[in-house]
Amino acid sequence: MTSHTTAGRPAPGTPCWIELATLDEQAARAFYTGLFGWRYQSKPDPATGTYTIASRDGQQVAGLYRALPNQRPAWLVHLAVTNVRSAVGWATNLGGTVLLNPVDIPGRGSVAHVKDPSGAVCVLWETPEGWTFGRDQPGTFCAADLNTWDGDAVDGFYPTLFGFAGRQVGYAPGLDYVEWRLDEPILYRNIMGDEYQRSTPPHWLIYLGADPRHGTDTLAARTEAFGGTVILPPFDTGYGRSAVVADPAGVRFAIIDRSRSDPDWRAEVDDPYDD
Repeated sequence: MTSHTTAGRPAPGTPCWIELATLDEQAARAFYTGLFGWRYQSKPDPATGTYTIASRDGQQVAGLYRALPNQRPAWLVHLAVTNVRSAVGWATNLGGTVLLNPVDIPGRGSVAHVKDPSGAVCVLWETPEGWTFGRDQPGTFCAADLNTWDGDAVDGFYPTLFGFAGRQVGYAPGLDYVEWRLDEPILYRNIMGDEYQRSTPPHWLIYLGADPRHGTDTLAARTEAFGGTVILPPFDTGYGRSAVVADPAGVRFAIIDRSRSDPDWRAEVDDPYDD
């Protein structure tokens, strides 16, 4: 797995931070430290009371805070924007809903919370100069899937907002899975199928890297040892060996070992209209 740290001003649409809204921050800290070796530093925050920054090997990798009233515990993805107020205007014109108007945070740039037309929530973040985000390493963010019921709605929203190009990929024929790209893959969009209850809200699924020395299978087993749950046992893909798990509060995320990609996995989905 290639080491990478996002620093400075990332390209618009690029994931530039992740944060966990949880019901039990102390349990979350113990769980993610057990799995990934995270360390923490907390400080007062006017919106959440306390905001905790998780680090690994000296790099900032995630934020944690106690979920606000009426907020569903979940991992939130932050997407970089050049100007948050302009981006919010575009998002609204494209059918999005503003949940939190742009807020300036001393030393941390400006953020806004937006619900896309399908109902999934993301954070638009105008990052400060010199901002760093450790990613694409063991124990850090590697990728994010948008799981939604309405592909048309989000395919007209994010690619227009950020200039993404789309490429249809999938694990099997009939699965509607799209890769959104700039010069390289940035995000992924998945249409939920029968494996999800119809009451499942649209949501982001983040991927955290497994250390190749131990692998996804070992990390999935350790998930249960630290009080989590294995939702989908390890399986092979063209991106790496993955599993879907949940932390002690039930917040789902995926783990992936990118050193273990399946060479026989067919990424491209057949186009039934292609001669």
